[in-house]
Amino acid sequence: MKYYIIAGEASGDLHGANLMKALYNQDAKADIRFWGGDLMQKVGGTLVKHYRQLAFMGFAEVLFHLKTILNNIKICKEDITEFQPDVIVFIDYPGFNLRIAKWAKTQGFKTHYYISPQIWAWKENRITDIKRDVDKMYVILPFEKDFYEKKHHYPVEFVGHPLIDAIHNHPNLDGATFRKTNHLNEKPIIAILPGSRKQEITKMLSVMLSVVNDFPEYQFVIAGAPSQEFSFYKKFITQENIKFVSNKTYDLLQNSSAALVTSGTATLETALFKVPEVVCYKGSWASYQIAKRIVTLKYISLVNLIMDEEVVTELIQEKCSKKHLKIELHKILEPKHRAILLKKYEILEEKLGGIGASEKTAKLIVAVIL
Repeated sequence: MKYYIIAGEASGDLHGANLMKALYNQDAKADIRFWGGDLMQKVGGTLVKHYRQLAFMGFAEVLFHLKTILNNIKICKEDITEFQPDVIVFIDYPGFNLRIAKWAKTQGFKTHYYISPQIWAWKENRITDIKRDVDKMYVILPFEKDFYEKKHHYPVEFVGHPLIDAIHNHPNLDGATFRKTNHLNEKPIIAILPGSRKQEITKMLSVMLSVVNDFPEYQFVIAGAPSQEFSFYKKFITQENIKFVSNKTYDLLQNSSAALVTSGTATLETALFKVPEVVCYKGSWASYQIAKRIVTLKYISLVNLIMDEEVVTELIQEKCSKKHLKIELHKILEPKHRAILLKKYEILEEKLGGIGASEKTAKLIVAVIL
């Protein structure tokens, strides 16, 4: 069977790679074309476009790159038409994927969506498009099933969270090897996860690193995103106590005492690695004012949303400052607070449904098209 998969970000590349492995397990003759990244490319199939060419963030940047975005949509439609897949699998990335889904449905292609757009956070009106254009939806957060089925009467499959698979399958790297390989010293590590896009990295790193001098007994290690070159980060590495590793976030989290994390999937990854964290987010004044009016959630981190309580501290906008970061980082480094967090993390993992999300999803996809 022929599968066309579209992932537009680093997280989509990770989940797409695991889904592709599972599809090959279910269908030995699978022919896969995809939009994704290095991880998907390592699994096999044919890469059409790398997500580095797709990642545009914010109203101004999208507007500036509108011609490129529209051209990518055109290329995608033409490539699907030529390939004639038995199913198209969309992975998150709704701005692009929902456009393609609308077109694909009119062309008679089967449309499956793995990892729902976060319409429960904003743009809930997209439910109309999803019900019209998406044949099958596979959700990965427990509350999403109720959101779709009880609130919007749209049947979905809860398959569990693929991050559990990714973390479970990640090889265990001992601390000595990790430090030696990455030229780190013996000090305990505080991981810095500032996001993957240039805009958010620039905005977040300066404030995250503002507390370095207050914790001289630790080394602060920046997790470089696979989509960015070291030259971009170099200007932030101004002290001996600031280190850098590229595309090794999981190895870094395995060997960290605590983490400062920009909101997003990384907040959940950090929790699943059982690392105490402080969640940080700071946008432009205009973007924040807009977001505050259209996003109705109590929390911004997936950890707190899934648990429906403030398990990890969220420092948003003006609270994301050196003063507050210093207080909260001291707190999560204390053994008593750490123990409380780790117990909450265990409950979180149970809620996410255990291992096997990729295999479950692959089986469901193959069953529909065979």
